Amino acid sequence: MTHLSSEELHAGLPEIRRSPGDEGVLELIVRRPDIGKREVLAEGQLDLIEGLVGDSWKRRPSSRTPDKSPHPDMQINIINARLIALVAQDRERWPLAGDQLYLDMDLSSVNLPPGTRLAIGTALLEVTSQPHTGCGKFVERFGLDAMKFVNSPLGRELNLRGINARVVQPGTIRPGDIARKHRSRSTASSSH
Repeated sequence: MTHLSSEELHAGLPEIRRSPGDEGVLELIVRRPDIGKREVLAEGQLDLIEGLVGDSWKRRPSSRTPDKSPHPDMQINIINARLIALVAQDRERWPLAGDQLYLDMDLSSVNLPPGTRLAIGTALLEVTSQPHTGCGKFVERFGLDAMKFVNSPLGRELNLRGINARVVQPGTIRPGDIARKHRSRSTASSSH
């Protein structure tokens, strides 16, 4: 598969910017049972302790915690479905991104600042302040230009590589579920 050039990626920005702001569709759920393994799910269970049940998040060390334990604010990784459609070029390649939730929604920090809550299915997630950045695997799978694109100043502003979240209410999620934005009290009061 040929990776997209910087010009081709930038040409896709208008479509990404058309992502819905307040309500979006959960396009894909991917569980990572082990390093390098992916399972596309017809239904997922979100749990306060486990994150996405059956996912390996709880066993993955984090360089962002003093004891290298899994970071509680990086329990769930969410990527914009329009961005991954652009860089992956084929829906079969979407799971290679390594995120668990693929959401057709504006993930920018203006639209979903830390503290914003997302209701999906019967679950509730809270966006955290932990940055989500691409890694070497992202470069291997989608190209260096894709990594530069998502990590550029504009890419970071739009959170093109995605966002991190944690489960605040357990529940069941399915592809096709509508994700609805709810502002927490702290973000609602600071916007007045």
